[in-house]
Amino acid sequence: MFKEETIKLLLRDVPDFPKPGILFKDITPLLAEPKARKLVVDEIANHFGDKQINAVAAVEARGFIFGMLIAEALDVAFVPVRKAGKLPYHKIREEYNLEYGKAAIEMHVDALKPGSRVLIHDDLLATGGTAAAAGNLIRKLGGTVAGYSFIINLAFLPGEKILTDKFGLQPHYLVRY
Repeated sequence: MFKEETIKLLLRDVPDFPKPGILFKDITPLLAEPKARKLVVDEIANHFGDKQINAVAAVEARGFIFGMLIAEALDVAFVPVRKAGKLPYHKIREEYNLEYGKAAIEMHVDALKPGSRVLIHDDLLATGGTAAAAGNLIRKLGGTVAGYSFIINLAFLPGEKILTDKFGLQPHYLVRY
């Protein structure tokens, strides 16, 4: 049975990363624990198991780790959402604001079949900028955002409200701060 405290014990706080004033939530200790990793994947896959998901789109870099495992558990396609300039083929791009700057993400133009129902996964929900940008890319490629999954939700930031208001979907997360 899932317990939020189990996951919280395996998260590490790193102050002043990537810049002063930011408290980074590090999932590296969680990655070192096979049973806890499986717990995370099982919880997310079970939550979305009846949502007719066709693909999991995961955001670089930490989102890839669990995103691929979730796609495997759901037996669906995996779609990498990468930082600008990292994909080798024809791509589309979406710019967005981070909690501490600006960025852009890209996807290959042939990453999805039109009409695909896509679960977007990342390790952490903060301002919602990255997740919303990924949702915009999914829509541009003719897909539907079927859900959002995160390990961590920084509930004191507006990400949850932004995704709920913009996409009409309540993000699923395992840990709330």
